[in-house]
Amino acid sequence: MRPLRPARRLTILWFTVCACCAFMTGSLRADEPAVPSSREQITLSFAPLVKQVEPAVVNIYTRAVVQQRTSPLFNDPFFRQFFGDALGQPSQRTQNSLGSGVIVRSDGLVVTNVHVIEGAQEIKVVLSDGREFSATLVTSDDQSDLALLKVDPEGAALPVLPLGDSDALEVGDLVLAIGNPFGVGQTVTSGIVSALARTRVGISDYGFFIQTDAAINPGNSGGALVTMDGKLAGINTAIVSRSGGSVGIGFAIPANMVKSVIDAAGNGGRIVRPWIGATGQPVTAELAQGFGLAKPGGVVINNLYDGGPAQRAGLKVGDIVTAINDRAVEDPGALRFRLATLPIGSTATLTVLRKGQSLEIPIPLTQAPETPPRDETLVEGRTPLMGAYLANLSPALAEEVGMSGVWSGVILTKIDNGSPAAQVGFRPGDILLKINEVPCPDVKTTLDQLAQRSVHWKITVKRGDRVQTLDLG
Repeated sequence: MRPLRPARRLTILWFTVCACCAFMTGSLRADEPAVPSSREQITLSFAPLVKQVEPAVVNIYTRAVVQQRTSPLFNDPFFRQFFGDALGQPSQRTQNSLGSGVIVRSDGLVVTNVHVIEGAQEIKVVLSDGREFSATLVTSDDQSDLALLKVDPEGAALPVLPLGDSDALEVGDLVLAIGNPFGVGQTVTSGIVSALARTRVGISDYGFFIQTDAAINPGNSGGALVTMDGKLAGINTAIVSRSGGSVGIGFAIPANMVKSVIDAAGNGGRIVRPWIGATGQPVTAELAQGFGLAKPGGVVINNLYDGGPAQRAGLKVGDIVTAINDRAVEDPGALRFRLATLPIGSTATLTVLRKGQSLEIPIPLTQAPETPPRDETLVEGRTPLMGAYLANLSPALAEEVGMSGVWSGVILTKIDNGSPAAQVGFRPGDILLKINEVPCPDVKTTLDQLAQRSVHWKITVKRGDRVQTLDLG
């Protein structure tokens, strides 16, 4: 073989380098996003994913008989004299509503929104293949707006949509929304995750939502928000709209919250969430500046329950909670959500800032204690509170009614319709502070004070963040 000339050697080397560069460039470009360049790429479809998950999304139809209120004119004795009592009797009408749900267990456990089935006397679940089942309510949780239904598939295994990890979602991820908008039938829309950890939506007590631009309309409530790997990312629950139709701002309850409610099904349907005995307020820009922080965010602890898990673990008033189990906590809503998704008996590790130092504080998660016993009692006798139910407030009752940081006192739990208490304007959730300037520390003391006959009543109550005094003659 003849030796290569220098010129030929240079030419071969040049072509070799060019080929390597072309190969490397092609390899790099294969991993980078690119504009579709063929018909096959343009016609990519969600159809295989829809076929996989759609059978587990159901339509829910409810029926309720409601009382139709009559005009107050018919209560006037003048009208009753001429028209009798029959004309003023309340009438009944049937109210039908619709929504969606997701099968989460093959034996017929279905999750949906509370507002889909609220007040229903009859619930029907219709699968995508046309099968219909009567459903019973297992449990409902007003605080998260989630409800569990049970149907009897008579031994058949129903299709199930597995739960995903909603904490693994990222803004920009593709998602599908599946439901029954406007009752037209099962419908699929696509979009992306627009935002995560939305906490100022005002939909439920545990306000921590996935925001999506996938079209969600009335009837989609309780339906599925699905990831590209065929798992449940969340339960569609609400939209922001002036017209009632989708404008690209929809909200879903994260799957991790759904899981905590499903776990309650094994607890006899009773939902009990962990409690640490601590509350706080958001770290605003002004507070951040005062604490010497680079930016706002986190929860500054402002109240601890004496002897509660947080206090025993070493948490202090003034500590700033920035994360739970390495998940960021931006505000009190995020703190409540992170705790609510953890099981009782586990440990939550709080990352806190204390005087500029970062600390890790493990706190055992327990059930809120019912101390003192609630001693719920109906007020009787001629007083402004007649018809109201009073109870001793405790950490357990405060959690039950969605009241944060108020662990003692006397609370109104229910009020009979048409009672003097209702006519005066008392509401469930009001906290009694004083009656005729006498404090109300517990139900017994309050009842004793109400037993003192009085012509003039001065009752001080706390409603939310407001304290007001009613003067009643």
